[in-house]
Amino acid sequence: MTALLYGAHVSANGIRQHYLRYGGKGQPLLLIPGITSPAVTWGFVAEVLAEHFDVHVLDVRGRGLSETGPHLTYDLDSYAEDAADIIAALGMENWIVLGHSMGARIALRLGHNNPANIARMVLVDPPVSGPGRREYPAKLPWYVNSIRQSQKGMNVEEMRAFCPTWTEAQLQLRAEWLHTCDEAAVVETFGRFHTEDVHQDVPHLRCPTLLVVATRGGVILSDDEEELKQLSSRLSIIHVQDAGHMIPWDNLQGFIEAVVPFAAGGI
Repeated sequence: MTALLYGAHVSANGIRQHYLRYGGKGQPLLLIPGITSPAVTWGFVAEVLAEHFDVHVLDVRGRGLSETGPHLTYDLDSYAEDAADIIAALGMENWIVLGHSMGARIALRLGHNNPANIARMVLVDPPVSGPGRREYPAKLPWYVNSIRQSQKGMNVEEMRAFCPTWTEAQLQLRAEWLHTCDEAAVVETFGRFHTEDVHQDVPHLRCPTLLVVATRGGVILSDDEEELKQLSSRLSIIHVQDAGHMIPWDNLQGFIEAVVPFAAGGI
């Protein structure tokens, strides 16, 4: 596996954005994590992806080492502009954008608002909630309670109560870094899962896009898949077996086998 090269800060979209770079060779890939996943917690995935791509894992605003605070807003347009500007700041061409959960919603808005320089997109189990739609199955107290507990200090066993299937190393890392997720950012974003509708972005996809669905996630159902396929002919769908919403944590090999061939230019 390819180890971490470095972490760096970039001023982009008027804020300080932090990212971790793995590999350093091949086509550039921007990985946008989910609602309470600092970049470092995706390291075990980035190491494998970096065998194929030049991987940059973003600390989304309000998480990890990127800028946070009440002066920021946490809406899809702002998140997407962050991603667009960091891509521009890094100065490379033909990016693959891979987003998980919240990050997949950000990728969709990015693909709508700023499609230039994006060669392919991978959307991993994005919440498809929105106005008048089925609620996102996760519940806000799960996030808030774990963040508040992490601010006081958590050990592996305490974190296991929130993520019972994870390995000890994964639990340790989450326990160490979860306090860097701004509660206000998480609460606002979770609320916007139900007020911002990403379905409007799907017809505007201009690049080949892969939707990766967790078979045990309950986030994307068969009816959702049908609707999304009708919205864009550029969208293809693949399922990862034996995985809940946090797909790589449950089935890393299945995740890699689903993502890498497509991201590398296959169908």
